[in-house]
Amino acid sequence: MNALALDAFSKRLPSLLEKENADHLRTILAGTISEDADTTLNLVLEKGKPPEPITLTPAIAQTFLEVLRLIASGNGFMMIPVSAELTTQQAADLLNVSRPFLVKLLEEDLIDFHRVGRHRRIKAEDLFAYKARRDEERATALAEMAELDAKAGLI
Repeated sequence: MNALALDAFSKRLPSLLEKENADHLRTILAGTISEDADTTLNLVLEKGKPPEPITLTPAIAQTFLEVLRLIASGNGFMMIPVSAELTTQQAADLLNVSRPFLVKLLEEDLIDFHRVGRHRRIKAEDLFAYKARRDEERATALAEMAELDAKAGLI
């Protein structure tokens, strides 16, 4: 599966009309959904026909809201299935590092990968797990530095 095939806004930013429509729909959805219960919406698909009910679980509703927030704010984004397999360049781009640096992380066994022929492939879930660990380590280090600065009277 091409990991980047589902991303209409990865190569362009939303237009003004798309931003306005997304914000309008986000406002409507936000006013009707519940964080802990299913939400049923009635959609009129054709003029003159009765509305069709559709049920959104809390997870689906929150996902829609997040996507609509991104579009309404004018941001581009990519949707990557957790089961996707990424090339080293795609993975490097997601981590905002160079491809050679990513390859070094792979060779140091910091991120799981497998080979397809002579090419390395990284499961998106393994990349996200590494990113979460990295971000947690950074947050801990920053907290420790802030604590040391406070003890030294620097802040």
